Amino acid sequence: MKKILFMLLLISGFGLNAQRTDYDWKKMDPKQRKEAINSLSPEERKALLTKFRNNMVMDNLNIDPGDKEEFTDIYNEYLESQKQIKSQFNSDFNPDKLSDEEAKAKLQQSFEVGQKLLDNRKKYADKMQQVIPCQKVLKLFQTEGMMRDKVNERKPRGDNAPRQR
Repeated sequence: MKKILFMLLLISGFGLNAQRTDYDWKKMDPKQRKEAINSLSPEERKALLTKFRNNMVMDNLNIDPGDKEEFTDIYNEYLESQKQIKSQFNSDFNPDKLSDEEAKAKLQQSFEVGQKLLDNRKKYADKMQQVIPCQKVLKLFQTEGMMRDKVNERKPRGDNAPRQR
């Protein structure tokens, strides 16, 4: 429910058009937007969120129109790669219930996944700099961190689940 409300707020702020062209998100009241989003298939919702995220990034970074498609491809590839690396670490565990050996192994695994994420970020920063200036790559990563923090503020956490960044 919170995810839907968050997405509604984001969509209303930027007035995106979804896959279905009959929605004018800016002119819809919150109840209508909620109904419209609920009527979308999971694939359409994901596409809408991806489109919103990409438009927000493009606007925030002021990407030249001629570079938008190439940058979007690299950015989406980067996000998918980061997601794949993050999936290698299951953070749904209670550290207090782990033996010393299990905890050491889990800690080592978290360091390894963290290093892979950092290496991947460096790799894609280099790729992005072939399309946009370094200052915009830096701004992207800065904005990404702020968005992640906002999402984490809204996420309910279990008492035993450590927060992963």
